[in-house]
Amino acid sequence: MDIKSLEPQRLWKEFYDICQVPRPSKKEGKIIAYLQEFGKRHNLDTRTDAAGNVLICKPATPGYEDKPTVILQSHMDMVCEKNNDTVHNFDTDPIQAYIDGEWVKARGTTLGADNGIGMATELAILASSDLRHPRLECLFTVDEETGLTGAFAIDPALLKGSILINLDSEDDGEFFIGCAGGMNTTATFPYKKEEMPEGLFYFEVKVSGLKGGHSGGDIHLNRGNANKILARFLWQTMKETDMKLSLIEGGNLHNAIPREARAVCAVPMDYKETLRVEFNHFTADIEGELAIADSGVRLNLESCDRPASMVDTGTTKRLLYALIACPHGVQRMSDEMPGIVETSTNLAAIKMLDGDRILVTTSQRSSVESAKKDIARTVESVFTLAGAEVEHSEGYPGWKPNPKSPIANIVASTYEKLFGQKAKIIAIHAGLECGLFLEKYPHLDMVSVGPTMRGVHSPDEQLHIGDTQKFWKLIVHVLENI
Repeated sequence: MDIKSLEPQRLWKEFYDICQVPRPSKKEGKIIAYLQEFGKRHNLDTRTDAAGNVLICKPATPGYEDKPTVILQSHMDMVCEKNNDTVHNFDTDPIQAYIDGEWVKARGTTLGADNGIGMATELAILASSDLRHPRLECLFTVDEETGLTGAFAIDPALLKGSILINLDSEDDGEFFIGCAGGMNTTATFPYKKEEMPEGLFYFEVKVSGLKGGHSGGDIHLNRGNANKILARFLWQTMKETDMKLSLIEGGNLHNAIPREARAVCAVPMDYKETLRVEFNHFTADIEGELAIADSGVRLNLESCDRPASMVDTGTTKRLLYALIACPHGVQRMSDEMPGIVETSTNLAAIKMLDGDRILVTTSQRSSVESAKKDIARTVESVFTLAGAEVEHSEGYPGWKPNPKSPIANIVASTYEKLFGQKAKIIAIHAGLECGLFLEKYPHLDMVSVGPTMRGVHSPDEQLHIGDTQKFWKLIVHVLENI
């Protein structure tokens, strides 16, 4: 069964078409051109600002001219993650979406429902001739996933609406009126490349099989962090014997919990059997710790050829101490909104760069600005003490919750009338562009909605079909009755 045959077909057709257009973060040229052509084909006022954000406007239907203009907003780019055994070029290849029971998934890659389903909703509404709604401003922003640069750079004169519905949430029946702010902290370790001695036992250790997920929305689930697991084993080995480090890498994106990591190392030949015994004990410990939260974890240790070079011993020691000391996960739960994470940090990626440098990327989030800065300083302190060069990104603001938001209450009451289920109006720990919009347009009344998704920012990403149908029905009825 093809996803284009799902109901409502107008929505799923648009989603399928979007899946055919490559749209990595910072490489949105093809999807920008697609949106521009879409607006032209439907004779709609279409504008593109200097940042690449696209706005497509649609006049009010008869009888709705006196209603307030509504902004529907989603982001164009998608997180590009794939399994190691999947051959896929995100710059050129379409996403292979398919139906698996109640879910739509992708073959070996992220699906891009975050935020492709939001885009598809806007396009389906723009293309429809039988829906009733006020004047619409459909906004598509660039580079949400890696820096929110589209929202940062949006032209303050671009939007005229007073109500904004963000279509970038991931839970049916949960409507968000606030989000965390965030920033990234990177640590660079310059190192001296030395020749790897002969006569040692050379091995590669890998961590894989973890669920990963969104570093905001999934951080409270206590899933394994491949970088932390790998660092624990290497630190333990370094403390027991004269270990040499040749390669270390893990994770990829600042906003994804790392699923995989690996290292190439060497130990004295007489420690070979002890290493295997210690590795088996370590594996059992990790499997026990993650038996419920991340039971698919796999650790593997195999011999390998002698690598040509190694990281100098001093840098190896300082790096591993820092990775062990660096915090990861939830740091504080919210006092104002019970059950919601207030502050967290993600040890996201370790990469070896050209020029003999090791780059460690971390991501901090908090709904409290001072707490966000404090956890960033904690991370900075760890890596500074280890001798690394530390930098912080500019960061982005949170969105302070407004429990009295008229549009949030309209959406929630409409949901309850349509489906007979209680709606939740809450805040989310993940970052949304709404905080930046509020800086440029302080008059906006905003809410964030979306259908149920799971495994976002990982190849396990999946979109619930039934909840997507409910999502479409909800948006159509809100626009009709606003």
